[in-house]
Amino acid sequence: MFASYLIGLREGLEAALVVSILVAFLVKSDSRDRLPLVWAGVGAALALSIGFGALLTFTATHLASQQQELFDAVTSLTATIFVTFMVFWMRTAARRLSGELRQKLSEALRLGATAVAVVAFLAVAREGLETALLWFAAVQGATTSASPLIGITLGLLTAVAIGWGLYRSALRINLTRFFTWTGLLLILVAAGIFKYGVHDLQEAGVLPGLATHAFDISGVLDPGAWYSTLLSGMFNITPQPSVLETIAWVAYAVPVLFFFLRSSGRTPAAPVPTQAQTAA
Repeated sequence: MFASYLIGLREGLEAALVVSILVAFLVKSDSRDRLPLVWAGVGAALALSIGFGALLTFTATHLASQQQELFDAVTSLTATIFVTFMVFWMRTAARRLSGELRQKLSEALRLGATAVAVVAFLAVAREGLETALLWFAAVQGATTSASPLIGITLGLLTAVAIGWGLYRSALRINLTRFFTWTGLLLILVAAGIFKYGVHDLQEAGVLPGLATHAFDISGVLDPGAWYSTLLSGMFNITPQPSVLETIAWVAYAVPVLFFFLRSSGRTPAAPVPTQAQTAA
């Protein structure tokens, strides 16, 4: 549940910030009559994202065993690429995000009503499709439980509440710090997703060594304990991982964390958002 909550919170807040920037721009430019077009674009993007998640789930449940393992592996590896790109992109693009969106929306206002809806749709659809893919990859093996769905729903609701609070200047948070900490956690989540993808490839027979365990901590990590469930669901830490799974986890997590922390150290802390910054 916590991994799903984190995905919903992180991706949802990015989308909420985008929407708040678009809405604030229209309000400040005396174009309130175009607000329904923004909400129409947002609604279409949400519908597309939900449909994409449903398609992934439907496809996975209607494949043969080996095909399902390959499908899960491909989605897991793809999600790992997306989350890696996303956490690094957000560190470099967050500062210019507002200006780029205002420029695109200003051009769309000159082009007409449809263009405004398209800008809102494209801005939110990217986050929504990423959320659906990451969530699907993160909850593999937990499809019999409602916890992942509850977690991502709570994360999205929290993101909407934070986005509204920032828009109304009811909240003062350091977004740079927020995206740094959530980025660190998402990298660890992505390492677990990558490890799961390798595990699926082993189960499908594409990679060898499924029965060759790197270590066995089942005597220490009680499978029925709450902390075992947390570690498994959040970071895919299992008591008996294969050698190849362990190598994959370390090979991803160590260099990505290194470059992320190094880039974080070079990035000056952003000032606390004010009404002008969040509404600009």
